[in-house]
Amino acid sequence: MNKKKVLLRPLQAEDREQFILDNQEAFRYGALEEFGCRDTHFEEDREIISRDTIGKSIDTGEAYRIICDGQIAGGAVVRVDGEKGDLELLFVSPSVHSKGIGCAAWQEIEAMYPQVKEWETITPYFEKRNIHFYVNRCGFQIVEFFNKHHHPENAPGTEKDDDSEMFRFRKIIS
Repeated sequence: MNKKKVLLRPLQAEDREQFILDNQEAFRYGALEEFGCRDTHFEEDREIISRDTIGKSIDTGEAYRIICDGQIAGGAVVRVDGEKGDLELLFVSPSVHSKGIGCAAWQEIEAMYPQVKEWETITPYFEKRNIHFYVNRCGFQIVEFFNKHHHPENAPGTEKDDDSEMFRFRKIIS
């Protein structure tokens, strides 16, 4: 596979709405691929990830558009505090899946934040593509499983009364 060259361009205010819609499309695609139309894992009407969740990530982190071959191919939001980084969102348009764009984007993120020695992220339990991507392509390890029996106070995307199931991943860079 040819290594894709991607650029990370800071999200512009005028592109915020499209970023949200593109992110929702990418997550919806994964759920529909896994569950079909019978999916019940939506945060809001027909959306796996709500506008509010995406908006809060954008507002509290650094948001980027993933550009490949001059075209928007996805997006990412990171939050960095010293040597600790949180990958809030990373998505690639379903139309360009399996072309190395996500991996190239992750490598760019790591290069942009060389001071970060520990990265964390989460993904829903049913997102097999994401789990494969984080573990097998990017070097993360699964360190926790949020579910109805394990809802720590700070578990992103989960409420004490819901049945959200998410994996938490960590990558230590030495």
